[in-house]
Amino acid sequence: MNNLALGHLGYCTNIHAGETWTDHFAALQQAIPELKQRLSPDEPFGIGLRLSNIASEELELPENLIAFQRWLASNDCYVFTMNGFPFGGFHHTVVKDQVHTPDWTTEARVEYTKRLFRILSVLLPVNELGNAIQGGVSTSPLSYRLWFEWSQPAARDYIFSQTTQNVLEVVADLMRLRQQTDRLMHLDLEPEPDGLLETTDEFIAWFTDYLLPMGIEQISEQFGLTDEQAENAICEHVRLCYDVCHFAIGYEEPAEVLAKLKEYGLRVGKVQISAALKAEFPDDPEGRETVKQAFAQFNEPTYLHQVVARTRSGDLLRFADLPDALAAFDDNHVEWRAHFHVPIFISEYGVLKSTQDDILAIRKLQATSKFTNQMEVETYTWDVLPTDLKKDIVDSIEREMKWVLKN
Repeated sequence: MNNLALGHLGYCTNIHAGETWTDHFAALQQAIPELKQRLSPDEPFGIGLRLSNIASEELELPENLIAFQRWLASNDCYVFTMNGFPFGGFHHTVVKDQVHTPDWTTEARVEYTKRLFRILSVLLPVNELGNAIQGGVSTSPLSYRLWFEWSQPAARDYIFSQTTQNVLEVVADLMRLRQQTDRLMHLDLEPEPDGLLETTDEFIAWFTDYLLPMGIEQISEQFGLTDEQAENAICEHVRLCYDVCHFAIGYEEPAEVLAKLKEYGLRVGKVQISAALKAEFPDDPEGRETVKQAFAQFNEPTYLHQVVARTRSGDLLRFADLPDALAAFDDNHVEWRAHFHVPIFISEYGVLKSTQDDILAIRKLQATSKFTNQMEVETYTWDVLPTDLKKDIVDSIEREMKWVLKN
């Protein structure tokens, strides 16, 4: 859907299982026509496509890609963004920190991302003026920081240099694709808890300390550009994926995030509309234990559920997973925010709340001064939600999308 206030709006298909293209396409065929009829009967329906590495290899085969194009056209649907973060299995398997594997130190991550962009360049539709709409692929925050030992600055510099070099290989590919196809596409890095890039400040520091210095030198030489032209090209093709859940976990206010990016001339490629869990702890021991146990109900073994605790002094303590936070809980903790993509249309979960207010803030900022043209609802934890929160998948997606549209 192309909403005047929001831009292109869709939902991320990582909510559907299926790691092969055959299985994933079957899930799309089952869900999307009904959703299209309910949500956008008279206008094209936008999709945020998630492909595993295996599925991307299969979809790039000409017979599969042509068949998918025909299916999209016959159902009045279109793909405007892709989720290139999870490379391998994402459902019915233990994911945890392996969601970052392979990371941006590897050629496998580079080739997978290039393939997604080749597919997207074919799928992007043209608008009423005959121009292809912009497209983006979101990706991991370079790597998972807990895999590395940071005691030596040289080690840190090596990892950032290596990952940046691989990102620049994709940037060069995007520039060539634009020359060949007239498709403007951008790589959208998605900071998240314990990612190599976790906060707005870290994203900006990486961009200014590594990506631009290394990229301007290389891109200007490769494409015969001035330094200014090379910098503009990099900023056009590398952007931030603003996952609302992730920034809320880190207690970052949406308006402050956008102001920082604007100060450095950096852009948001897309917003992933998602919500985390949060709660303040009361002073009485019984109340504190009640809140703690409420968080414990969301402890499941599939995904990482990092926790950021706010202390009485205002410091932030980061825990790699919910069991770590539960074990370390003490009287110094006054608030927790937990990485669990809960349904966005629900604001309270008993004594726990969601970070829904951050979505409303983003929605208001977008309506006031549009800062991106791509918004994607991303709630993928339906299978692992507590039983009383599980609903039919099509009904659940419909409720998510309608909540965004009316708020």
